[in-house]
Amino acid sequence: MLPSLSRCTRPITTCLSLTRPLAHFRPHMDPDPSRPVERTIRTKLTDLFKPDHLEVHNESHMHAVPPGSESHFRVLVVSSRFEGLPLIQRHRLVNEALKDELSGCVHALAIQAKTPDQWGRDPALGKSPSCLGGSRGDHTVEEKLKAGRE
Repeated sequence: MLPSLSRCTRPITTCLSLTRPLAHFRPHMDPDPSRPVERTIRTKLTDLFKPDHLEVHNESHMHAVPPGSESHFRVLVVSSRFEGLPLIQRHRLVNEALKDELSGCVHALAIQAKTPDQWGRDPALGKSPSCLGGSRGDHTVEEKLKAGRE
């Protein structure tokens, strides 16, 4: 599994999230080519749901992971495909669309799946809770990720 982790991180020299928090969120623009996992998530959700609105936010910088990681995401998908479906079924559809990423380097995925009518009534994006630390006490994480890149 460690070799797959290498595609989830970037060297610190290319990571802007440390100096510009939230500035890298560009929901209406083409994804940054240096963020392959974000790009894949955006492409898969667009192809499957043909959304009226889509936001893909990499929230990895808010968690105890190395700089440049692509491991924690929040998505907002607004699609008529969700009409008549309960929330649990909408989440299952999104999880199924991203099953490869979820079985690989994506550790957490927060999903908001709305119909266009729901989005029209409430166009807010939910906030993520603060990180509780997870791997902060594991001092071998950086070594493991480094070994996976080699």
